[in-house]
Amino acid sequence: MTPRVFTAVVNPTAGGSASAATLIPLARALREAGAELVVEYSRGLEHATALARGAADAGHVVLGVGGDGMVGTVGGALAGTDAVLGIVPAGRGNDFARQLGIPSEPSALAELLLRGEPRAVDAIEANGVPVLGSVYAGVDAVANLNANRSRWLRGSASYYVGALRAVAAWKPARYRVTVDGAEHRFRGYTVVAANSGYYGFGRHVAPDASVDDGLLDVVVVKHGPKPLFFAVMRELADGSHVRRDQVEVLRGREVRIELDDPDRVLPYGADGELPGELPVTARVLPGALRVLAP
Repeated sequence: MTPRVFTAVVNPTAGGSASAATLIPLARALREAGAELVVEYSRGLEHATALARGAADAGHVVLGVGGDGMVGTVGGALAGTDAVLGIVPAGRGNDFARQLGIPSEPSALAELLLRGEPRAVDAIEANGVPVLGSVYAGVDAVANLNANRSRWLRGSASYYVGALRAVAAWKPARYRVTVDGAEHRFRGYTVVAANSGYYGFGRHVAPDASVDDGLLDVVVVKHGPKPLFFAVMRELADGSHVRRDQVEVLRGREVRIELDDPDRVLPYGADGELPGELPVTARVLPGALRVLAP
């Protein structure tokens, strides 16, 4: 078997020094096995997209090194092509890697990258932009915004504190959600269109979601007392929140999330990033991405 050639697209800021700490022993293991590795440092998401496409055009396996934002950007750049993605989890959340069972230990990860077979998984197109894990719009997107702005906290702590601030200021949103043409109207906290079951630093928001079923799991958290949302946050650890009466799970191939209140503005999130404001249309891209995963 001819050794693979890799290009690692690195987010130098993801998780502080986590990218370097993860990549150095991994790079050593890959090179000792006879593989060639090129390391490219991204100046931003657009630059990461260009680096990924250039490496794919050269026939390299493209490694997304960082958190969900970087992995989503690199994977999104490769979606719909024959290129192969490798994931090096080195960020705060690593939720897509968690869904796929990607190992974080360098020797196990190197073995997967060197000898694993590409697996076809679904992606999402959100307002025309490829996304890997999920698209969400509500108090969680506001929490995401708060976490991204945090100067002192990192990882799950930043998200938890951001969520506390978001819930404290939250007023129920009036949603109009259309799933494969069927319209649903409700007041609530959030709507999550999930390809991957995890988001928000390991929270199991869509426990039955599968990355290769050609469907999105649409998790709706309807209105209730604010303590309800804190209870739901605790239950996200094991996915038991879906048993609550205020939580509904829909499934479909195309989801449009809108607000019924023309005077209100809400951001939507995607893979830990905040690409824009509602409305957003998310549709599944079945088997669009080839990734080295168990």
